[in-house]
Amino acid sequence: MNVLYFLTERLKFIHQFYATGSAPYLEQKRKIEEGEEPFVPPYNEDGEPPFLAEWLEADESLHVLAYTCVSMLAAALHLYFETWVKQCEQPVSRELKETVFKKRGWLEGYKAHFEQTLQINFNEQPVNFRLLEEVILARNLIEHPPSITSMRTQFADADLKKLRHPFFVDEREAALLTHEGEAWFTSLTLHVSGAQLIEAVAEIERLASWFEPAIERRLYGQ
Repeated sequence: MNVLYFLTERLKFIHQFYATGSAPYLEQKRKIEEGEEPFVPPYNEDGEPPFLAEWLEADESLHVLAYTCVSMLAAALHLYFETWVKQCEQPVSRELKETVFKKRGWLEGYKAHFEQTLQINFNEQPVNFRLLEEVILARNLIEHPPSITSMRTQFADADLKKLRHPFFVDEREAALLTHEGEAWFTSLTLHVSGAQLIEAVAEIERLASWFEPAIERRLYGQ
């Protein structure tokens, strides 16, 4: 099986899915902000921005779409490593499952597995594994929201202490972070923009472009 081909196809789908799905919401927000038809502001004296409900609905839709895409991205990365485990016909040991996988997560677990079985040195790679860990964390937070009152989710205090300065945040909210990684006065929202999603996709592509030749050299002597 050409594992890289199927990963690439998934990443391409996620990219186009977000681009296609976000377009009408971005356009609706733009028309509201610029007062274009059908959102020409009527005369009013109450001070509330016109079409606020429509703008908020479009903005919320963009957030939910981005959440969906980053969850798909985490799943694609997991499937990529799991498929290579099957291709190598060397299952993950029970010891690794009970130690690294359970205590440090599946990304560190797969790294440890390939280091043990094929002597692939992940210290040699140019990949930002912290960003990939944040993709996985984002997926977990999205799948387990803290409240029914909002479509958005927040970082827990423990997450902020570990990350200090998360990648998936809004710049305005990031300014509320202290040097210790705590937020002033408010919880920090998990925010996934189109640009952040594209950067995360590119990081997985960078990982695969390094990992593919490394594992093929070990398996096939190429």
